[in-house]
Amino acid sequence: MPGLFIDVSVDPAAGKDPEIARKLEEACPVGIFKAGPGGVAIVEENLDECVLCDLCVQAAPPGGVRVVKLYDGSVLER
Repeated sequence: MPGLFIDVSVDPAAGKDPEIARKLEEACPVGIFKAGPGGVAIVEENLDECVLCDLCVQAAPPGGVRVVKLYDGSVLER
């Protein structure tokens, strides 16, 4: 079952932007994001590989990516 420890969401407007999609795919060291013709997709089977590096949050515009630590409810976002 993917996403036992974290949940990642991408703002719909940011997720449809091909440039942001590319940046997210390049930034994530564990392959959580996949850029495609319609924008970015979240690779759910990789969610629990997240190392909480914050690179995706920094690659997106403010409010573009939100990472929720399901085990304590804290959030990485800007």
